[in-house]
Amino acid sequence: MSTPQSPTRRSLRMRVSATPHDDRERSLETLALGIGAVAFIVVGLVAIVTFRFADAPISGPGSVGQFAAIASGVAAFVAFIAGRYVVHDREAGHTMTVLDMIDVVALAFAHAIIALLSWTLLSVILEAGFIDATVFSLPLIILSATAGAVTAYLVFFSATHMDLQLLAIILASFLAEGVLTAMLTASDPHWWQENLSALGMTDDLSAMTFNLTLIVAGFIVTTLARYATRDIPTPHPTGLRNVRRCLIVVGVFLGLVGVFTVDEFFGIHTAVASGMVVAFATLVFGLRSWIPALPKAFTTLGYVFIAVIVLLAIFFAVGFYTLTAVELVAGILVFAWIVLFIRNSAALEKDARDERAASVASPRQGDA
Repeated sequence: MSTPQSPTRRSLRMRVSATPHDDRERSLETLALGIGAVAFIVVGLVAIVTFRFADAPISGPGSVGQFAAIASGVAAFVAFIAGRYVVHDREAGHTMTVLDMIDVVALAFAHAIIALLSWTLLSVILEAGFIDATVFSLPLIILSATAGAVTAYLVFFSATHMDLQLLAIILASFLAEGVLTAMLTASDPHWWQENLSALGMTDDLSAMTFNLTLIVAGFIVTTLARYATRDIPTPHPTGLRNVRRCLIVVGVFLGLVGVFTVDEFFGIHTAVASGMVVAFATLVFGLRSWIPALPKAFTTLGYVFIAVIVLLAIFFAVGFYTLTAVELVAGILVFAWIVLFIRNSAALEKDARDERAASVASPRQGDA
């Protein structure tokens, strides 16, 4: 008679994978398709009312590109809120706080802006390929509805599968598209001769885009600070708290840079911009002792980034570089580092969870 065998790690993993999680993914996929279908119908009907079966240009005022971009932005905002509601509704015992609600609204707005800018950029590119072309009424309605449906589907998926690594990608995409759009639409073509903050000095749409990008990006960074530092294993008693505080300072000061424009609040603007750099440097130099398990290659990269920023500042001081060049490169390095930190910390958390799961799943010594 054979004796029962102890379960192997592979059998335990297979047993865990065959389950409610698969059902959950299928139900979320069904909901995402439903959200996309609703967006297709609603955007299509609005397009009919807006254009009244008339032809329209590809991009520019009154174009199919402009309509699709705005409609997709609205669809993205609603789809993200719906997605987070579904996730929250399935998390028994979890109550949303005011900070959670602010995070959801900020992320929904970020997704909406990304959708708006992405479809606008695509329409401009297509306009350059089809010069003086117009879109007939039926294709116009179908294309607009499809843009709204695709956006709603993708954003709902993003909302229901949001994790630290995806959040980092959203931050990078949002910042890049927002700042690039402000550059391309600036009323002063020579803004770069002053500094990067000059993009936010005027009263036009470009300045509003730039300042809102900084404010919402600041909210996203503070969101990352709260979620990215919850489960990182570290022997330092206050390590995670210190990392969280530094990231929150970076996020808050980034938002304040957008609130206090350089032309009206030069002193405050300069102070918060400088404080953001100081908080970042403090985080980089303290990280090795606060979270020693992070890869040494990553912590060393932080030192290299700081050295490059200091070198560029010296070049500006001696008149070799413009302030805009220094700010652009420094900003790219800072947020590239933040994205890399999120990815490294998420990997560290995953490794720690896997080790805990393996220790629980492995049979006790001496069991037959």
